Amino acid sequence: MASLVFPLLAFFFMATASAGNFYQEFDITWGDGRGKILDNGQLLTLNLDKASGSGFQSKNEYLFGKIDMQLKLVPGNSAGTVTAYYLSSQGPTHDEIDFEFLGNLSGEPYTLHTNVFTQGKGNREMQFHLWFNPTEDFHTYSILWNPEHVIFMVDGTPIRDFKNMESKGVAFPKSQPMRIYSSLWNADDWATQGGRVKTDWTKAPFTASYRNFNADACIWSSGTSSCNSQKSDWWNQELDSTGQERMRWAQENYMIYNYCTDLKRFPQGLPPECSIA
Repeated sequence: MASLVFPLLAFFFMATASAGNFYQEFDITWGDGRGKILDNGQLLTLNLDKASGSGFQSKNEYLFGKIDMQLKLVPGNSAGTVTAYYLSSQGPTHDEIDFEFLGNLSGEPYTLHTNVFTQGKGNREMQFHLWFNPTEDFHTYSILWNPEHVIFMVDGTPIRDFKNMESKGVAFPKSQPMRIYSSLWNADDWATQGGRVKTDWTKAPFTASYRNFNADACIWSSGTSSCNSQKSDWWNQELDSTGQERMRWAQENYMIYNYCTDLKRFPQGLPPECSIA
């Protein structure tokens, strides 16, 4: 696997968040017991049945960082289900960085849906299939978020790089602290083949599993950042030529939708960031 300009950090600043167990880092926020923290805080599971899904959120808010989580997705016939894993601020002009995993019929690939919201505006969807079965084992889904880039990665391979294009009039998420959220829920009105395939409740409960959370990130608290005086290596990092090559490989072989090529959706012209390499 080609390397990126994201070397493993030899140390963590004491002011930043680092690996911890789920009891310390997250709260189960809904689901009436369908979300569970297990194995002394090393494993978290979300469940969905016909009555309800479930979800959790981070105790901390972050303003920039490198966030890693390992997920194992709902196996078998997962049609109609969505496992969402994302960063988000609050309010009508919120920022958001999304991974969403759209289930499918047994034997069909999951759709990995990515999006970036800035100042309440989204509509920046890129969708992928994966080069492995995400239900058979845990895989690492990462977000690197610094003042110049939002980079989505799967097992260390970059699949998308949303760059800071404020000079071109494109808003960038850089001033609103965000929490980490995840949920497993029923979206069979749209999630699988545009809603044509519904959830098969005889397969319930559906389960998604999480482990090995790590945040080398700036914690935001009481209006100040833990990284004001010291910043980790990721603060100025971007993809090197090898990382760019790996991203091209992922996009050329596994991307199934790119809003920047959807001329029918944008008859007045593509969004400005689409014309910038």
